[in-house]
Amino acid sequence: MYFALIGLLIVIFFSSIQCAPPVIRVGAIFPKQLLKRSSELAFRYAIHRLNRDSSLLPETIIEYDVEYVNQLDSFETVQKVCKLIRNGVQAVFSPTDSILGTHIHSICDAFDIPDIGRSPHDFSINIYPSRKFLNLAFIDLINYLNWTRFGILHEKKYGIVDMHQLTRSIQVEIHMRQVSLATYLSTLKDFKEKEIHNIIIDTNSEKITILLKKILQQKMNEYKYHYLFTSFDLETFDLEDFKYNYVNITSFRLVNRGDVVVKDILKDLTYYTQNIHNHNNAVLNLNKIGMIESESALMFDSMYIFAIGLQTLDQSHTIFISNLTCEDEIPWNGGLSLINYINSVEWKGLTGPIQFKEGERVQFKLDLVKLKQHSIVKVGEWTPNGHLNITEPTMFFDSGSINVTLVVITILETPYVMMHYEKNFTGNERFYGFCVDILETISHEVGFDYILDLVPDRKYGAKDANTGEWNGMVSQLMKNKADLAVGSMTITYARESVIDFTKPFMNLGISILFKVPATEPTRLFSFMNPLAIEIWLYVIIAYFLVSICIYIVGRLSPTEWRCIHPCNLDHITVGNQFCLSDSFWFTIETLMQQSPDIFPRAIATRIISSIWGFFSIIIVASYTANLAAFLTTERMINPIENADDLASQTEISYGSLDSGSTMTFFRDSMIETYKKMWRNMDNKKPSVFTTTYEDGIKRVNQGNYAFLMESTMLDYIIQRDCNLTQIGGLLDTKGYGIATPKGSPWRDKISLAILELQEKGEIQILYDKWWKNSDETCTRKSNSQSSKVNSLGLESIGGVFVVLLAGIFVAGMVAFFEFWISFHGNNKYRNVNMEMGQMTQAVDLENEWKYLPPKRCFWIEALEELRFASWCMNKQKKPELGHI
Repeated sequence: MYFALIGLLIVIFFSSIQCAPPVIRVGAIFPKQLLKRSSELAFRYAIHRLNRDSSLLPETIIEYDVEYVNQLDSFETVQKVCKLIRNGVQAVFSPTDSILGTHIHSICDAFDIPDIGRSPHDFSINIYPSRKFLNLAFIDLINYLNWTRFGILHEKKYGIVDMHQLTRSIQVEIHMRQVSLATYLSTLKDFKEKEIHNIIIDTNSEKITILLKKILQQKMNEYKYHYLFTSFDLETFDLEDFKYNYVNITSFRLVNRGDVVVKDILKDLTYYTQNIHNHNNAVLNLNKIGMIESESALMFDSMYIFAIGLQTLDQSHTIFISNLTCEDEIPWNGGLSLINYINSVEWKGLTGPIQFKEGERVQFKLDLVKLKQHSIVKVGEWTPNGHLNITEPTMFFDSGSINVTLVVITILETPYVMMHYEKNFTGNERFYGFCVDILETISHEVGFDYILDLVPDRKYGAKDANTGEWNGMVSQLMKNKADLAVGSMTITYARESVIDFTKPFMNLGISILFKVPATEPTRLFSFMNPLAIEIWLYVIIAYFLVSICIYIVGRLSPTEWRCIHPCNLDHITVGNQFCLSDSFWFTIETLMQQSPDIFPRAIATRIISSIWGFFSIIIVASYTANLAAFLTTERMINPIENADDLASQTEISYGSLDSGSTMTFFRDSMIETYKKMWRNMDNKKPSVFTTTYEDGIKRVNQGNYAFLMESTMLDYIIQRDCNLTQIGGLLDTKGYGIATPKGSPWRDKISLAILELQEKGEIQILYDKWWKNSDETCTRKSNSQSSKVNSLGLESIGGVFVVLLAGIFVAGMVAFFEFWISFHGNNKYRNVNMEMGQMTQAVDLENEWKYLPPKRCFWIEALEELRFASWCMNKQKKPELGHI
């Protein structure tokens, strides 16, 4: 019982010493200007609300001291801070002014007193969102809007965006201007003259009203301008003069006025302002829809963050209040602990979720809002974790009806844009074609009227290498003499650097237009085509070489020698089957896949025979495989097959359209083949460049000229002129797009419309309409038809019959000469025998002489042989004519 009583007393004692002091004092410094009193009112209301809240600091009353300073007087600010320290404040709430905040922060840091700020600048504890994350938010938004050229207006002592980080993160054209009240008008005028339509305004919220008036003076409140404000208080500005001109105004906001808790706090704040503190609503910018300035909301959250940190510290530590003075320079013992606990606070206030890391606020949510005709609406949000999330993309690319007429320039090019020259066609009705149909469809989708006219110099646009000046439609857009350029205009890097393009509505590449080559004439000896002439020569050489090798090896090898009459021991005769003629006969039999009557016996001759047989199989198989293709399909004589062939020859001229993307491609290409082609084209006299596609097509039809052009136009031409064809594949890949001036608001709207038309297949329908109209296309033998097997005619394989007849003729001539040689040999033999018979007749009369027929004429005996061959086919025994 005794120990329990002692324990109870100890608990009561420690509970009493760990309890927060009954009074906590805080201090705040505000500027003397009346316009800044809204944040002071939020500060007083937060303390009033905390003192009524029994759940947060139930036994503690928060008292406050407020000091007013001049923004230009740093010495006065230091004196006021020391005064607050002497009064025993446990925290100081700094103003948004960066210079004053720096002095206050240095003093509070020396005494370990929490310094709570609410501006983009550094404080020991900053309730304002981290500047690093704010930069990411604006970078994400700029990337989403696809700005390639914009300006920035910023003030010297104020700025939410870190300019250096922004310029490093976005590789686009940025025009940065430091402004003041005196230079607003001149800077806006400069932007207008330079056609900078996208502008970031990073100035003090108090001066935005003046800036808006300057914008109206410059008449820069049109649909093509887009203003991105870094201020979180866009909803508090008077935008009445901007609501009906379709001008784009976008900003982030911290306070989500749609949140239920936020609505309740703002309602209670309105009641406090009117009844308790007796102030007008205008001070806090509270109106019927419940708006509050971000600075006031941040002040309210700052007070609550301090109270929550104090409550957390009270639960684990004893809070000692000490008397401090600037003269003693002795820090507060409990200050660091309180700062650490405030840094660990996680809470959701008027400005959304709050969390700190080393004094910086790293958790928050920004609502993306945009002006829409009669009101400002939320179109998305940004968080450090999820980044940008657009919930209403149509607000940026609105397809609603806008009563505006655009100036559209074009260039005549079949079938993209063509023209009626009759008098009954006026205005836009004069033009028709593929691009005109697309423009008409897009104008209905996006919502605009247009005036279509031709570009004066009839050129697409190229940059002069000497002067650096642009011509054609590109020049007209750069000078803002037109809003759109429609036609077969290629998207290139050089053009994209000075104008903007929509998403491509057609993909294409550069190809070669050439006259259809003549069909290769059928030759009598076409069956020789499967093998090249040099292959036939090599086969003949190989035949002679192998035959001689077999003859020599057969003579050298002992195995190939055999006895001719092995039974006649008195006259043993050794013979070799591979005589010279038999060697040649054996080789040709093997090549012709015939069964030879001579078989090699030696290993060496068998090796040669095997290798020759393998060689024969390959040659015969290769010949057979190509024979069908060469005899049954039509073959064209193509002098060129691709761009390399063009570059490596000088007989055929080639060129492209003057001042077009094709010419620019070859001029700027780093590929050696294309550089060589450009040098050839540039130095060619007369010029190989044409002013129109029609001139290029005409030159191709005249022959000995290749026209480098875009594949879509080439496809249109060859489907209507069967004398022309495409050579090779595509040299590059690119697309046609609709061109706009830099920063045009119509670019993204038209891009969305193009994507929608592509998904629906409407662009493909228009393509088929203008390209594949059966009434205009010519009848051309397709590749599949030309590759089919054709019946063989005498003109294809007649050479085989010639070879056959020639072989018969040669055989007959050889037989004739054999007969002639045999005839003369028999006559010579007969004469020798007759002379020998006369010499020996006297010596041996008993000898019996063989009968020798009388000497006959060669031609008579030849006729007898022919008669026997013609009429005695069935006789097996030949009669004796002139033979012994």
